[in-house]
Amino acid sequence: MLAGSSPEARRRFVARADDARGPYFRDQTAIIHSSPFRRLKHKTQVFFAPRNDHICTRIEHVLHVATIGATICKGLNAKGFSLDPELAEAIGLGHDVGHAPFGHTGEEILDSLAEECGGFVHEIHSLRVLDCLCNGGKGLNLTYAVRDGVLFHCGERFEQSLCPREEPLALETVDRDRWLKTYPITWEGCAVRMADKVAYLGRDVEDAVEAGIIELGSVPAAVRANLGTRNGEIIDAFVVDLIGTSSPDRGIALSEQKYDLMRELFAFSFAHIYRNERLLAYHEHCERILKWLFQFLLEFEADELRRSRPRLRLEEVYAHYRNRYAAVHDAENAPASRRVIDFMAGMTDLFVLDSMAELSLPTPLF
Repeated sequence: MLAGSSPEARRRFVARADDARGPYFRDQTAIIHSSPFRRLKHKTQVFFAPRNDHICTRIEHVLHVATIGATICKGLNAKGFSLDPELAEAIGLGHDVGHAPFGHTGEEILDSLAEECGGFVHEIHSLRVLDCLCNGGKGLNLTYAVRDGVLFHCGERFEQSLCPREEPLALETVDRDRWLKTYPITWEGCAVRMADKVAYLGRDVEDAVEAGIIELGSVPAAVRANLGTRNGEIIDAFVVDLIGTSSPDRGIALSEQKYDLMRELFAFSFAHIYRNERLLAYHEHCERILKWLFQFLLEFEADELRRSRPRLRLEEVYAHYRNRYAAVHDAENAPASRRVIDFMAGMTDLFVLDSMAELSLPTPLF
């Protein structure tokens, strides 16, 4: 494992002297000033392209993860750990910058479309965004510990306890199989991996009630009695338990009771929220839209004349992106599908819908 204070954890692609911010606060500022982070405000968390300003979007989710991860670290420091909350916060801010539009539905669809170029996993793509698809292809030059925590945050796997792995890896070479079997190398990365689940479980229930998807009384009685009914109560119950249960030997850990409740809450949410027929109907719309855009952009890739004289706003934006990141894709000898998938993963829900309208509706004559 690596301590956040170690030279290896703070190593960058290009060495730079620390400034007044310190290494991890500097990484936070680099992330929040980046365009991919900015676009998270119009990307789905669970409910597609919400018009209700009080429904959680992807940018709110990453802010929750960052603050919950930092809180866990502060609580563990009071027990004798020596963790860096700024490292946890940086990982949290960056962990979903590579997420597809339309949430996990969009991710599944892009994964199916990206078969030729290795598939699509948002954790792996988030690292790709931070390393290659920011700053005109130069990347953000983040520390190893932040990059590692982003790559291995995986909030969809439910472990009762997490301990950091021992060996460093060349992160940019990690494939899907290796990624599935690997945990973060820092305690802070493990804290954020737990924080990701804590951040979305309670909020998804609140949003589902707000959207009329479920009624609060349908949430399992054991969850309501032991975790609470509001997002803040659920977060507090899990965070207090994590701080109280974790130890250097046991790892970042939940008690047996809270772990069982976490699993029960996720099972309920999966059955009644994520697989709700209203959301599944949107899945069909998203699949049709994203497949159409993918085919349109592949045809645009193949037509040199159209690329040199784009007519539509979508074509103009794609042509600009293609030129801006040509060096990255050319160095990889990337197929056209890789260029298109990288572009589509960066699209917001709203830009996807606007592009669909542009392709579907006639241009006004006057």
